[in-house]
Amino acid sequence: MYLCLSKMNWELIVSTLGTTPTPTNKKALLSLAIGGFGIGLTEFVIMGILPNIADSMGISISKAGHFIAIYALGVVLGGPLMARITQKLTPKKSLLFLMVWFTIFNTLSSFSGNYWTMLLFRFLSGMPHGAFFGIGAVISGYLTRPEKAAQAMAVMFSGLTVANIIGVPLGTYIGQEWHWSFSFMLVGIAGLATLASLYFWMPKQHLEENEGSNNPSTANSLKNKKLWALIALTTIGTGGFFAWYSYIAPLVINITKLPEANVGYVMIVAGVGMFIGNFMGARMVEIFSPVKSVVISLLCMTITLLTNALLASDAIAIFVISFIVGMITFSVTAPIQIAIIKAAKGAEKLGSSMNQSAFNMGNASGAYLGGLPMVFGLKVTYASVVGGILAFVGAGIGVAILYYQKNSLKKLE
Repeated sequence: MYLCLSKMNWELIVSTLGTTPTPTNKKALLSLAIGGFGIGLTEFVIMGILPNIADSMGISISKAGHFIAIYALGVVLGGPLMARITQKLTPKKSLLFLMVWFTIFNTLSSFSGNYWTMLLFRFLSGMPHGAFFGIGAVISGYLTRPEKAAQAMAVMFSGLTVANIIGVPLGTYIGQEWHWSFSFMLVGIAGLATLASLYFWMPKQHLEENEGSNNPSTANSLKNKKLWALIALTTIGTGGFFAWYSYIAPLVINITKLPEANVGYVMIVAGVGMFIGNFMGARMVEIFSPVKSVVISLLCMTITLLTNALLASDAIAIFVISFIVGMITFSVTAPIQIAIIKAAKGAEKLGSSMNQSAFNMGNASGAYLGGLPMVFGLKVTYASVVGGILAFVGAGIGVAILYYQKNSLKKLE
């Protein structure tokens, strides 16, 4: 993700959060990263063991795909709901509550014996996802100096990227070689590790003022047009990535003509790109404004995805492009979270959680739209074209936000 905040921008964020900056608390940030690892593991490992789950339950792979969709629905609905439920709790208690929920229902998923039980537990497993990242993004600003806040946020999201590099391949191997239930037990272990690290390492910090449903600032924040424009930007812009990533397997196998085993290697390369892009985004905000950083990244994503549609048949190109797309996509994360926090003043946790829900709406909509060309008989490479269009539209929304901000400042003058 691209992070580029001037000193003045960081002072605005710190005043928004209502706290005095402290030296970087590396252990507390690590506890957030461990939680991100567990969440990334449960979200993506199921894609590699879906045939195993389908065979075990005696259902089709397409029906087993509902377990992926229902998790995303849990994230979308659970983000704002969980933020509301935890609004009266301290940050530490909020994160502990969310991770207890996460650990219980992911572990119970291991014991699902039929379609309906698994569907229920996957939905409940997804509910804490958005709130954990949303609240964690806000809290990470408390755990470091103002000028390092973007990098602190990137540390938290690094857990998700490491999950794509190490956790998902390991979980997939375990699920395929032994039984798919062991993959979810691995997620439960990650949840327990997160609980322990949060309990011992996360300081007992309090917000000066809790967000409440009766707080006028909360209602005003949710009426902020810029906030909703940023939510739309996240949904549409990141949908471009998911339009491509959702069909990476058929792209590698049918277009690049590589053996099936190479799909995992391509995804690992993309994961490495995500890891690097996450911290790259944190640096971008030190050069540009958050929204401008997002626009730059989405325009780069547009060019890269369209290039992928032309060069996907080349074995070297597919690895290079996968790395670049992963890097660009995660350069968006920190800047957009910072922009959301600033726009949702008075309801930072809720706004940040809603943005995580928007990422998952981008996941669902991107996968659906990316698959439409194939319904009409076109090649899978056209999913990349759809992705490029979505990324470009997202960049357009960002440009509109910047234009609106510029005109608003002129009126104030």
